[in-house]
Amino acid sequence: MTPQFSPVELEKAYRLINHGTTALVSAHHAGVDNVMSASWVCGLDFKPAKLTVVIDKIARTRELIEQSGYFVIQVPTVAQLQMTYDLGNRTLRNDPDKLQHCGAELFRMEGHGDLPFVAGCSAWLACKLIPEPHNQQAHDLFIGEIVGAWADTRVFSNGHWHFEDADPSLRSLHYIAGGQFYATGEALNANTEIN
Repeated sequence: MTPQFSPVELEKAYRLINHGTTALVSAHHAGVDNVMSASWVCGLDFKPAKLTVVIDKIARTRELIEQSGYFVIQVPTVAQLQMTYDLGNRTLRNDPDKLQHCGAELFRMEGHGDLPFVAGCSAWLACKLIPEPHNQQAHDLFIGEIVGAWADTRVFSNGHWHFEDADPSLRSLHYIAGGQFYATGEALNANTEIN
């Protein structure tokens, strides 16, 4: 664990994704790791902390989640732009070396079994699947209870993001379409008077 890597209170874990970031979803089962990109990740509840993610039926990661009952949501950075795009456009079904070809470096977190975490991200949320077969089949909607959360303190501390004070390469990504992303931008505060 690097000095910038710090736990986040589970009740505040939703703050790691509530800014609409593109996410990386990783899972492991029976010796197989995979990571995919996802744009539709949303906080759902505070206590216990929960989130939702939409994962298409064609995704190999979805199978790993359904088989293992666990997954990780990560917040990739601007420095990981190409990797994030590639992880969303390659499939493990056709490329058994997908993770290597995309440049995804994985690590394990003590106390979280074989869950694969993607190195270099700005936040990580380990999740236990809350099975909802109807939602999963009809809407590709998965619900996870957040069982562990961590953030890079260079961009998230005291329960808040502070991208404006950090290296721009640490900003989060927001996917639009056709390979077009935006980076998290200028901080604005509605509690501050604007002249």
